[in-house]
Amino acid sequence: MTENPYGYGLWPLVILNSAVFIIFAFSFTRPRGSRDWRSLGAFSGFIVALFAEMYGFPLTVFLLSGWLQTRVAGTEVFAHDAGHLWSTLLGLSGDPHFSVLHLVSNGFILGGFVVLAKAWRVLHAAQREGRLAQDGLYGRVRYPQYLAFILIMVGFLLQWPTLPTLVMFPILLIVYARLARREEADALRAFGDEYARYRARVPAFIPSLNRTEERRA
Repeated sequence: MTENPYGYGLWPLVILNSAVFIIFAFSFTRPRGSRDWRSLGAFSGFIVALFAEMYGFPLTVFLLSGWLQTRVAGTEVFAHDAGHLWSTLLGLSGDPHFSVLHLVSNGFILGGFVVLAKAWRVLHAAQREGRLAQDGLYGRVRYPQYLAFILIMVGFLLQWPTLPTLVMFPILLIVYARLARREEADALRAFGDEYARYRARVPAFIPSLNRTEERRA
């Protein structure tokens, strides 16, 4: 039999899935300068590390196998479904692909790509016209593109957590915060008081629920 009972060692799937998500992100962000490429590169590293364990070699499961066999006795920890570690650790029954956690994770991932697409359209139009992006999602948060990447990563961490991606996630948060500060400095030089007023009005990453978007004159 050639069937793979564990669902690992599927390196073509690693390449295919990584390429699909990276190309999607690239098509929505259209990086121009080195800062944009660093942002996309950091996200791409997370995606490759994720799918390398999801379909390639389950490093996290391997390292935790002894503890997992004690924690979830009777579970075949090297079976592919057991790689959904939150479902495994919580003892959720049934196909993990249809668990509440998986469905919520899909919502985060889809929501992240929707935010990325909507933010890119606003930013592209503003850059083309040489003005500050303040419409749409940019009227709710100053950095929707970074928020989108964070939502997607949170979704994948809910779906398939691994030690490398859990380590990478807080590092990427710091990277995006630093990139945002550099963008802010550039915007202040380019737009001056207009950006200062925009910054005072609109939060950086987390939209205020009781704040309505101000209409521009």
